[in-house]
Amino acid sequence: MKILVCAKQVPNTKNVTTDPVTGRINREGVESILNPDDANALEAALEIKDKDPENVHVTVISMGPDQAKEMLNECLAMGADDAILLSDRRFGGSDTWATSNAIAAGMAKVGDYDLILGGRQAIDGDTAQVGPQIAEKLGIPQVTYAEDIKIDGKTVTVKRQLEDGYEIIEVQMPCFITCVAELNTPRYMNVGGIIEAYDHPERITTWSFDDVDIKQEETGLKASPTNVFTSFAPAPKGAGVMLEGTDQEMVDQLMASLKEKHYI
Repeated sequence: MKILVCAKQVPNTKNVTTDPVTGRINREGVESILNPDDANALEAALEIKDKDPENVHVTVISMGPDQAKEMLNECLAMGADDAILLSDRRFGGSDTWATSNAIAAGMAKVGDYDLILGGRQAIDGDTAQVGPQIAEKLGIPQVTYAEDIKIDGKTVTVKRQLEDGYEIIEVQMPCFITCVAELNTPRYMNVGGIIEAYDHPERITTWSFDDVDIKQEETGLKASPTNVFTSFAPAPKGAGVMLEGTDQEMVDQLMASLKEKHYI
């Protein structure tokens, strides 16, 4: 079985600020990490590989600058077999549509895959659009928000998370599944895996714009139909008010407060 895993290097949102002029995220000097939901997708792939290590091959694919190799080395140290980095200035500035075009082109070049896994969304954009868009462009079925995955031959049964419950969906390979944090707990890198990853840089293949079948009008900043107007942290909520007394006294206090604020 050939499994592809989408992974993105993202800024650690705990330390992110925005440019007051452009409204875009300041990435300079900010620690970069493996996108958390993508780590869950990788763990799902590695758990499948654990059950049949001789017949399951896991390839991680990403798009980004050369520094993204650090994140890909982390994926290799966790247990992935190899990685592909789509890296070219002509990919730069891509929105979700343009990004999915490039990654889908890379996956089409890989070919012969059975299962593609990716995170629900990236913490630097929170759009949850790239995975579904890739599936559409590859012409394969997709299931999003997976909190459980079971495989029987070519049939994949997914427990799909909903706001008020879940649904069970069966899909045939090849297919694309996006994963949520509730699916699993990603494993840590081990020392042997780290040494192996850095001793064999050839396990990461870099493809440029010219290496994949894509047109310039399909990717990059100028090809992107959307752009970021501004990014900002929402204002913190005010402190809550704790009511005390009997049930009736607390009801009276609440009603008085709502009337005072002209809510009722």
